Amino acid sequence: MSHIALVTLVVRDYDEALAFYTDALGFERVEDTDRGDGSRWVVVRPRGAEGTGLLLARAKDEAQAASVGAQTGGRVGFFLHTEDFAGDHARMRAAGVRFLEEPRHEVYGSVAVFEDLYGNRWDLLQPA
Repeated sequence: MSHIALVTLVVRDYDEALAFYTDALGFERVEDTDRGDGSRWVVVRPRGAEGTGLLLARAKDEAQAASVGAQTGGRVGFFLHTEDFAGDHARMRAAGVRFLEEPRHEVYGSVAVFEDLYGNRWDLLQPA
């Protein structure tokens, strides 16, 4: 069976992105390897999760830098599922994560849109 292993997220700086995803979102660093050419292979994913991770890739040129924070055209492009919506929402707010709305309780679950440090939009979602 095939699966998506990684999704690339273009970032300004490895260390600031790594700090946000591990400290504010509670992700774990899966890999951080120096590639020898000034770049790194940096992978994070939600703590304890298996499967798809985020490859944090530093922008290499002006075109890539222009896409930082706008990789999905202003739409929610990432969906972070949780089993403890209230607890994760409170922890993330305390860590400085910027939520764009108050939590909503929809037929499909509890949800609130937040931005990462670059402005990419995410759903924090606890499915019903």
